[in-house]
Parts: sequence; C-alpha cells; structure tokens
Amino acid sequence: MDALVTLLILVLAIALFITAALPPEVVGLLAMGLLMASGVLSPAEALAGFASPAVITLLAMFALSSGLFRSGALDRLRELMGGNRMKQPRQLIQLFVLAIGPLAGILANTPIVATLIPVVEAWCQRRGLPPSRLLLPLSTATILGGTLTLIGTSTNLLANDLSRSVGEEMGFNGGLQLLTLTPIALPLYVLGGAYLIWVAPHLLPERNRDGLELLASLSRDGYLTEVEVPASSILVGQTLHNSRLQRRFDVDVLELQRGGERFSPPFADRVLSGGDRLLLRCSRADLLRLQQEHTVSLAAPASGEQGVEGTATQRMVEVLLPAGSFLAGASLRELRFRQRFNATVIALRRGQELVRERLGQVVLRAGDVLLLQAPLDSLRGLQASSDLVVMDKIEHELPATAKKYPTILIGLAVLVVSGLGIIPLVAAACLGVVAMVVVGSLRPGDLQQAVRWELILLVGSLYGFSTALVKTGLAEEVATQLVALTADWPAYGVLVTIYLIATLTTEVMSNAAAVVLWLPVAARIGLDLHIDPMACVVCIVFAASWSFITPFGYQTNLMVFGPGGYRIQDMVRYGTPLTILATLLVPLLTVWQFGL
Repeated sequence: MDALVTLLILVLAIALFITAALPPEVVGLLAMGLLMASGVLSPAEALAGFASPAVITLLAMFALSSGLFRSGALDRLRELMGGNRMKQPRQLIQLFVLAIGPLAGILANTPIVATLIPVVEAWCQRRGLPPSRLLLPLSTATILGGTLTLIGTSTNLLANDLSRSVGEEMGFNGGLQLLTLTPIALPLYVLGGAYLIWVAPHLLPERNRDGLELLASLSRDGYLTEVEVPASSILVGQTLHNSRLQRRFDVDVLELQRGGERFSPPFADRVLSGGDRLLLRCSRADLLRLQQEHTVSLAAPASGEQGVEGTATQRMVEVLLPAGSFLAGASLRELRFRQRFNATVIALRRGQELVRERLGQVVLRAGDVLLLQAPLDSLRGLQASSDLVVMDKIEHELPATAKKYPTILIGLAVLVVSGLGIIPLVAAACLGVVAMVVVGSLRPGDLQQAVRWELILLVGSLYGFSTALVKTGLAEEVATQLVALTADWPAYGVLVTIYLIATLTTEVMSNAAAVVLWLPVAARIGLDLHIDPMACVVCIVFAASWSFITPFGYQTNLMVFGPGGYRIQDMVRYGTPLTILATLLVPLLTVWQFGL
C-alpha cells in the first residue's frame, strides 16, 4: 500500500512539474506533505532534507557568491566584456568559455548570468547585433562549468547527499569529493567549448533584429506606456497633429483617454486637455526627455494606489523575472507592485511579444522583462531581491573595492581547505560566510537576501522522495525492470540508458526532481549488475545538471530565453547536438574513470 501511495504521489508531482500548474517548490512541499499525511514517511524522515549538508552548504554558497559579487570581484570581467577589445561575437563566446564557464564551477551560475545579461545586450546594441547570437552560449558555458567541481551547482550538492543516504540504505559507500566530477567534466568542457565557438554560431537564430529587441536594446517602438498630460504642459490647448509631441519626438499615440471615454486614431483635430491620458509607443530616451521637460508624466495609478515617491532621483531600468520568483503567476494589480517596490512598471516584453494588454492586468511569468521607473534607493533595494534581477548597473551598488581581495582570498580558502579534505565542505562554507561578514564583504542583513529560498524549499522538500522510493521498494522495482532489459549489455550501454532517461526527465522537470527520482534507481541498477553504483550516480549528476534542449530544465536557460527572443525550436536545434554528444561521452568517460 505504501508503494502504491508513493507511486500515486509521484505521478501527481510529475504531472504538476510538466504542466507547471504550480511552482516547483510548491510541488515539492505538496509531495512532502502527502508522504507524511499518508504515513509513508515519518515527519523526521520527510523533513530530513532541510537539515542535510546539501541544504546548509547551498545556503552558505549563496552567501559566498553574493559576497564576491558585492565586493566587485567581477568588475574587471564586466569591463573587459563591455570594452572595445571584444569586436566580434566569437571573441565574446571565447571569453565565455575561457573565463565565465570556469567561474561557474565555484560560484552559483544564476547570479553570474544575471550580472552579465545586460553587459552582453549593451555590447550587441553598440554593434547592431541581436542578443540571440550570444545569450544562449552564455547560459551554456555556465551550465557546462557548473560540473567542474562539486560546489558548481545545487544539483551536485543534492546528489552528493542523496548518494550518501542511499548508500547507507543499499550498502555501498556513497558521496562525492570536491573534484570527483572534474576528470569527466574537464574534457567535456573543452569539447563543449569548441562546440560553442565553432558550431553554435551556425545554429543560433537572429531574433529581434527588426524592431523587436527587448527592453534593454531601446528600439524605437519598444515601449507601450500610459502617460498623463499635466495641466501645465505645453500640449494643453493643442491638437496632436499640431503639437510638438509628434513633430520633435519619434512617438506614436495609440489611444486617447478622457474621463470614461477612449478615442482611437485618427484623432483629427481633437484638442488636448489637462488630465488626458495617452497610450504612447516610443523609445525609452524619448520618454525620459518628455518627462524631464514636463510635457507628460507617467499616468497616475488606478484604484487609489499611491504613486512612486522620490521623483527627483528617479531612474529607468530593466528588470528580469527569474525562475522561482514569487511574482510569477500574479498580475501587477494583485501584487500591488507600485506600493510593494515603490516603482512604476512602464512596459513589459515577453520573448518577442510586446504585451499590449493593460499592464495592471497582465499575469507575470518567469522570463518577463519589465521597464521600471523608481527612485535610486528603491532600485538599490531591488538589487538585493531574489525575485527581480536588475539589468542595469546602479551607481554605488558595490562596496569599496578594498574588500575585493580579502573576499577573493576567503573564497579560495574555502576551496582549498575543503578540496584537501582538511575540514568538510559544509564547515568550510559556513566559516567562509562568517569571515566575509567580519571583513565587511557581507552585512548580516545581506545573508537572507542572498539566498534563493525557492531553491532551498525545492531541494529540502524533494529530499524525502528519494527516501520514500527506497523505503517502499519502488526504486528496486523500477531498477529490476531496467536490469531485465539491460542484463546482457556492457557497462557503457547501461550507463548510456541511465543518462538518456535522466536527461530527458530534466528537460521537462526540474533538475532537482530528476536527481531525486532517478538516483536511487540508478544506484540499485549498478548494484544488481555489479557496476560501481557511484558510476551510475555520476551519470545522473551530469544528466540532471546539463539541460540544453528546453528553457525549463535549467534556470539560466529560462533567464536568457526571454531577453534573447528565442523560440522552443531554436533551443531544440541548438541543444540537440550537444545533448547527443554528452549522452555518448559522459558514460564513456565514466567507464574510463571507474575502470568498468
């Protein structure tokens, strides 16, 4: 009965993951609650994931990464990317491969990609190139680099803990060391880098070239926004046809609202009055100039909502809704966005689509890019949020660079003492966080803001699923069926099968879910076929960490999907050769490393 209940909960969770009916972390909490309520797991077993070394290490690594970013450790890299030395797209991709990918082996790749998206977009804008030529290689380089060390991704850390737990249940020595993955990851990283430099440019599309660039590219017709004509505006008493609005500025007026009436073009000789609302399509530069000259102002919020304060120091910036943001799934009006963040949403783009609905009613999705106007203080506050990624550099956003070198030394010390086995990784990471607070790279208040809590909830809640699969015998049953299929196959064929199943699962579910689902099954297959179970575990780690075919399998793919204007078929064409290459070579190198 427990096995049947677990199977039903598993099927429900998979359906919710694939349909995205609920956020992944909510699905994890639902599954955990049902496993406890049904009696399959005790509360201690179900909640063990939140006390696991993987979760604590992940918490500390988020803080360490935040300290390195805040200290300005990546400023030199951003300066190099944004400078004039990089003249061709291939040069920038080479920089991704040589510098940014390896960096993802020791830092969380999500903030790396979030930091560099606006730098890449600005580079593309100056050279008249579509960002779709570069953003997917940026994401891919960080995904490939994330497997160079154990701390590169949360997936690696989760697999490490699960392999120890499953090993205790099944009777083998589980667990990964800091550099266990490196002998396999390094040659594959070289091959993947060559693919990015020489093959990917022929497969990447040219999206957003004809006036469809996203917000950061500031295309002429990039924004739809509502403005109000102040009583003191020089437009009052003039017709749109005769006003300086369309003579001096490259602006299209799409709608005029007066009281409860709405008028569409042509407006003939309709005279403008104070309080009229206009729906404009224009560039960000023109909109800013119109505001500075008090020709128009941003339309006042509806429903009595308060407006943005601090107008004397306001800035316009683009922000990205990352995967896992609590804002996804709700409209701006439901969120009371203006009050919550003291910021006005001026426009929104979703991939190549310019959203033309009333902005307050649009339901936000992960990957959306918003143009905001807000005071500098509010924007600096947004930079510390994990629910919005500010895609412009704000003045004084980083502490004094005097903190840079002590911070880098602390990060290196964490790697060295854990890599040499002097102290456990989780202890090194925790001590590193404390050291950064002591030297001033991090403030105590920064720690909570640095953590991506949705990922912590997902990892912690799904951890118990693996326990349930082993405890109820489901993992053994699935493994038995696969063993019957592959009993006469060589070790390489078995590992290819394990890798293929796990990588296809990752493309439609979260990578954490793929690890939890298949790691115990893979370990049991290894034991039954007399293959080192850790070889099977390593294949699962790579399969779950590497997602190249869809934007859903890995968070950085989703982050670049909207700004790049990509379509699903673009990612399938670009990622399929890389997936085939990994499916064939990861098992081959695993066979070599484990002497199978």
